[in-house]
Amino acid sequence: MLRFFIRLFRNKGDIHGPGCWLSTSAFLAALNRFVSLRGKPKTIWSDNATNFVGAKNELAELRRLFKSSSHTEAIVHQCLNDGIDWQFIPPRSPHFGGLWEAAIKSAKYHFKRTVGLSVLTFDELRTLTCQISAIFNSRPLCPLSENPDDIEVLTPAHFLTGAPLTSFVEPDVTLINLNRLDRWQRVSRILQIFWEKWSKEYLTILQQRAKWSASKSNLSVGAIVLIMEENVPPLKWQLARVIDTIKGNDGVSRVAVLKFSGGTTRRAIKKLCPLPIEDTSVETQSLPTGAGCLENS
Repeated sequence: MLRFFIRLFRNKGDIHGPGCWLSTSAFLAALNRFVSLRGKPKTIWSDNATNFVGAKNELAELRRLFKSSSHTEAIVHQCLNDGIDWQFIPPRSPHFGGLWEAAIKSAKYHFKRTVGLSVLTFDELRTLTCQISAIFNSRPLCPLSENPDDIEVLTPAHFLTGAPLTSFVEPDVTLINLNRLDRWQRVSRILQIFWEKWSKEYLTILQQRAKWSASKSNLSVGAIVLIMEENVPPLKWQLARVIDTIKGNDGVSRVAVLKFSGGTTRRAIKKLCPLPIEDTSVETQSLPTGAGCLENS
């Protein structure tokens, strides 16, 4: 993953000579590619160069580049011209970037366990990482409206492209012998395994409950929930809106009546994951980076 990141700044025809492939111009070119694909951000938060302290020559060279005053001045000048505010977190304080560090940790954890010892070409690796990025940016955050007939949700992709991300539905090849798959099917297999592992982990986090130690309110009518289903293709989230709950003799709801695009159904509440914003037990806090949610007054 790190070598793939460094590859973005490779530029052998740089003014520093053919042997140097890390340069300010190459970094700015990568930034321009990002803006061209994702749009121009208002603020960019990033780590400090102290993170690049590995023994590899690539990491040492990258660290020297980031700590160069001329490199920093060129980045600041370019960002000021584009109206971008570039912010660095404090040195040796990765917890200040907890939000993105948690996502990176989860991606690296499942990436290493799904790719394993597979040897991928650069195009295959680039395709796979883009698809993994789409998976992370497709996760539901909160409902878009309070209309009981609307089950659309807000995702990180809405902030990037203005609409939810979609993908081509590939045949399930996870159960086929690896020797029978071609190159593209092997990449699809890695992606499907990654999706299966990461989506289960994400749903488990949303569904965390303190058993016997704390009481929680019943699932509210009108809430949008994620349904835990098996064999769901990547980027496909089973969403439904709660239209009723069925309580037991003790007054605790254990079954919910759900409405989705295909009709209505019943599911056990332990198979449902309310979206984070629907969980009233989660207290909203300001981000340590100084960022926060903006509300229209």
